Amino acid sequence: MHNCAMTSTPSYLESLNPEQREAVLHSGSPLLILAGAGSGKTRVITSKIAYLISEKGVDPRSILAVTFTNKAAREMSERVATMVGEATGTLIKTFHAFGAWLLRRYGASLGLAPAFTIYDDDDATSLLSGLTEKISRRDLSRYSRMISRAKDYCLGPEDDLRTISADPRLPELYALYERRIREIGNADFGDLILKSVELLREEEEVRRRIHGRFTTVLVDEYQDSNVAQYQLLKMLAGPQTYLCVVGDDDQSIYRFRGAEVQNILTFKDSFPRTRVIRLEENYRSTKTILDIASAVVSNNSGRLGKTLRTSNPIGSPAVLAHFSGHEEEAQFCANLLDDGNLGGTAVLYRTNAQSLAFETLFTRLNIPYRLVGALRFYEREEIKDSLALLSLLVNPRDEVAFRRIVNKPARGVGAASVSKVLDLSAETKSDLLAAAGIATGRLSKRAAGGIETFVRLVALLRDQLETVPLYQFVQAAITESGLLQYHKAQDEITGSQKLRNLDQLVNAASEYGQGLEGLTLFLEHIELDRSQVAGEDEDDGERATLITMHNTKGLEFDRVIITGLEDELFPGRKEEYDDDIEEERRLFYVSITRARRELYLTSCRTRLVWGRLMPMYPSRFLSEIPEALIEIRDNAVAGTEARADNTDTGYEPGQAVYHDEYGPGTIFKKWYSGRQLMVLVQFETGKVARFFPKFQSLERISQDG
Repeated sequence: MHNCAMTSTPSYLESLNPEQREAVLHSGSPLLILAGAGSGKTRVITSKIAYLISEKGVDPRSILAVTFTNKAAREMSERVATMVGEATGTLIKTFHAFGAWLLRRYGASLGLAPAFTIYDDDDATSLLSGLTEKISRRDLSRYSRMISRAKDYCLGPEDDLRTISADPRLPELYALYERRIREIGNADFGDLILKSVELLREEEEVRRRIHGRFTTVLVDEYQDSNVAQYQLLKMLAGPQTYLCVVGDDDQSIYRFRGAEVQNILTFKDSFPRTRVIRLEENYRSTKTILDIASAVVSNNSGRLGKTLRTSNPIGSPAVLAHFSGHEEEAQFCANLLDDGNLGGTAVLYRTNAQSLAFETLFTRLNIPYRLVGALRFYEREEIKDSLALLSLLVNPRDEVAFRRIVNKPARGVGAASVSKVLDLSAETKSDLLAAAGIATGRLSKRAAGGIETFVRLVALLRDQLETVPLYQFVQAAITESGLLQYHKAQDEITGSQKLRNLDQLVNAASEYGQGLEGLTLFLEHIELDRSQVAGEDEDDGERATLITMHNTKGLEFDRVIITGLEDELFPGRKEEYDDDIEEERRLFYVSITRARRELYLTSCRTRLVWGRLMPMYPSRFLSEIPEALIEIRDNAVAGTEARADNTDTGYEPGQAVYHDEYGPGTIFKKWYSGRQLMVLVQFETGKVARFFPKFQSLERISQDG
């Protein structure tokens, strides 16, 4: 019942449209909110949390909200706090952060100490390299990715791994890796979910406690969940749990990371009595942009279906521009930026390699730009070095951290000496620092001296850990270890920003408590929320954004330019399966719906591929855009003809044609947009597609076949 003191509807409910309000007020059965792009899903999920607390009297501590990025989790927490003051205690985390929270409290039965550190992909590869000397690091990186993918699918080394890879060495290496990471007592990203599933499945008392604690579970961006995360959600949903997931099947674009679109498509089957509410009112884009996005994604068969609508203006048609090559494409983008709208413009591309042409030209023309997806803060050498030292202080069994930092800066401790310490650690079942102290008698004089210096350093730092604020401790560790001086010298040689980055790391530590507990939490947050300390990504003025299509998820811009729309680049290889094509089409849909007012699409006739100039053909997705919604510009190089000889002849209504993918068909419409010939073809399969005969493979055939 509502509190009798409540006399009016909360303001956050009054601002909702009917579908949003229905989703917020829903209770009882499981709820699937299908939230289209720009439909206000964050407002809905935060309003629902506020409503449960303020209007339904739900204990904030009993609410668990899970999302996929730390930025989204922070935004959700801040919004809820402004809506309802008593929201403190609501647990709002990413899936991985929740896994870390759970395992630090209850993971002892799985061999995990509360202060375990979390390995990233590079750490996992380093651990594998210590287990075998016969495989190159490049191949080991491939195996570590396979192991990570196996964990995403809830598969252990003893399971059938052929769905991951047919490589016969994978089960053996996976087993070796698992044994070693368990001995060390650390966890990797996959473990944060997989071990949480294992814990809740096998420990009935822990499962009972969690079901009693979290009676409301909400999941945002559910279309991005993988198999292991789905299994975790099943474990979290007890008999009395209210479950609500929010997502958009049309925005599932992370299959390469293990995301499984079937999780959202089959949600009703997994959780009986599910109510489905669709949010189809878009508040971001013009009607033209939404109509283009809807027309494209409607070609997918694997979707639950919805149609976006908006009260926004119709807007101008999208522009499709053809170029001879990537230099003209980049110049076109630069010309658009002459209007000064840098901060409101994003240039999108399918692969990171495509950014080079834009970076080169923009730098030459002094056009400020922001490159999203470059080397990240946590991946930089100086940061990895510092984190290795701090990780070893937290867990002295951390083999990966020990290998990285024991001889950096150089102390005369070579690979052979490191191996002796590791072997001695295994023999004596002692941690690496204790083994290092014992090993000095078995090493050369120079190596023994280096090891003794390092052990003394760690002991000194351990004594300081509990006595000073964490940021002072991190600064002391970087300085006293010699890392500060080492990277300062690197800066002087290369002109890099290593000292600035180390300063950012120290600044980030100021937000955490003192001692081992504060350091453990600091390391966890850096590993799980790598954007928090990325000082180089801070906004320092109006800049155009250069960004891959995948990285645009959750962003929006006044003007979006989607480049490189050519078959075999986007979508990729022609031999891809239908599921691959559908995912690429969803990626195009996501890219289109980032635009608020203006949308530009570009395609090149030639492109450099592995150093060779190759002919390219417009993306098949372009033929799925209704002709009335797009303006085509032929931007051929000056001095060349827009139409080749005989290009236009023979493409008349009634002409029989053949296409490699769609088969036989008949032209039933022909027109020009500017100087560019276009035809509409009805295929025998029922498919209707638009083509640019000059660019696309459309073979004319005789009427008798």
